[in-house]
Amino acid sequence: MKNTKFIFITGGVVSSLGKGITSSTIGRLLKSRGLKIYMQKFDPYLNYDPATMSPFQHGEVFVTHDGGQSDLDLGHYERFTNELVNKNSNITTGKIYSRVIEKERNGYYNGATVQVIPHITNEILSFLKKAKETDADVVITEIGGTVGDIEGLPYFEAIRQAKREFGSDNVFYVHCTLVPFLKSAGEIKTKPTQHSVKELRSIGITPNMIVLRSEFSIPKSEKDKIALFCDVEERAVIEAQDVDIVYDLVNKFHEQNVDDFILDTLKIPAKPIDLSNWNSMIERIGNVEGSVNIALVGRYVNLKDAYLSIYESLDHASNWLGKKCVVKRIDSDKITEENVEKLLKGIDGVLVPGGFGNKSIDGIIAVSKYARKNNLPFFGICLGMQASLIEIARNEAGLKDANSIEFEANTQNPIITFVETLHNDNQTNLRLGNYKVILDNSSKSYSLYLKDTLEERHRNKYEFNNNYLEILKNCNVKFVGKNPETNLVELIEYNGNDFFIGCQYHPEFISRPNHPHPLFKGFIEASIKNHK
Repeated sequence: MKNTKFIFITGGVVSSLGKGITSSTIGRLLKSRGLKIYMQKFDPYLNYDPATMSPFQHGEVFVTHDGGQSDLDLGHYERFTNELVNKNSNITTGKIYSRVIEKERNGYYNGATVQVIPHITNEILSFLKKAKETDADVVITEIGGTVGDIEGLPYFEAIRQAKREFGSDNVFYVHCTLVPFLKSAGEIKTKPTQHSVKELRSIGITPNMIVLRSEFSIPKSEKDKIALFCDVEERAVIEAQDVDIVYDLVNKFHEQNVDDFILDTLKIPAKPIDLSNWNSMIERIGNVEGSVNIALVGRYVNLKDAYLSIYESLDHASNWLGKKCVVKRIDSDKITEENVEKLLKGIDGVLVPGGFGNKSIDGIIAVSKYARKNNLPFFGICLGMQASLIEIARNEAGLKDANSIEFEANTQNPIITFVETLHNDNQTNLRLGNYKVILDNSSKSYSLYLKDTLEERHRNKYEFNNNYLEILKNCNVKFVGKNPETNLVELIEYNGNDFFIGCQYHPEFISRPNHPHPLFKGFIEASIKNHK
């Protein structure tokens, strides 16, 4: 087995510092040096996973290929590194305590008093050992929250012990802090960083590198002061100034020799860096001309993170096609048949993402109808596809009470239903992770994918009711993608429109900045053609 190295990313001063982006950037740098990486995040909250957390509080739930429901930072990991994460890449306090309590109930501890140290910390360390079994050269682990948070203490203690467990030459600590700028005084303040590092050192962790998040460039004199007071090398104080293109942070870190410093400290031999393809992508993003106007119609539009992968995927596709994507966020609860035309004025295409619950469904149905009737490019994902089929059943098939059992349990025409035996998560009854999709090779979707067998990620509870297949086929619906094992409908098109596609799965989770998802690319292409 390899002598795996461990990099731990912690944060201080404030939350939402961009630790996930820092982790992803370091991951991309090391991968570009020819190393095999594995990425994971430890989250201190008591939920077992983010599955039941409100998108308004926590943002989107990112789904891994093997069905893990995880923190949105794992989406950053995959988009930056193009390396798959998995169920063991996001560990929460709820998951840790559940495992420890289950072991205690089963007599695993032989009557010992179960305590935070060593039992909780040992369980945390066990996930680091599992990561090592992936045969990665480097495991990069982000610690959620902020140093000093009471709920995060077991994780900080565990990564302190990691140095003893894996050897001091095999562990590297990166601490991210905010460097505020006081406009009235015209000064950058380093004291919060000093206190944050002091807090970290008080629990036994001395950072090898400090990453300074700032809106402004930080003078060398201030960096040197931080190095002196925080007891790190001057070259280990790294500036992470806000950038226009987030992927360009890889270059900014490389210019400050972040990868060289990590490799030197951990004594890892590596290839010279090759960022040629990465920089071609950044150049493409920086040279877009003109825009395309997309309406995002959903329940959670007031918080951008709730649809983070959707926004990223729209950008991937539009940038690839040389355009800037301008998104108009429309709360579906505020849409009616009377105002839908006004709300969509100047819009080139409409995207309806996934969601749960019956709130706002009438607005989504109104948008779907307007797009279908006016040949406006429409892309419905999960709930978006389901709502479009309900609309067609009501207005074209004459089934006025057509509905989903999610919204009306006793509907006489359950276009969307629940198939209990087909879902793989016992807690949430969701169909999660990768499932196969077989495409009709005469479909528009096939012309986008250029292959007939797909692997797409799912997170859904309800499915199209195949009892209504023939009825809706007679209403110009084409069922162009199905799961081969279950015959569930995965992809639909509407005949007669230039672009009207709905999918049961979530293509946003596998879109990449240098490889946009075919459906997003096709949707943006159609919207550009429709641009007024």
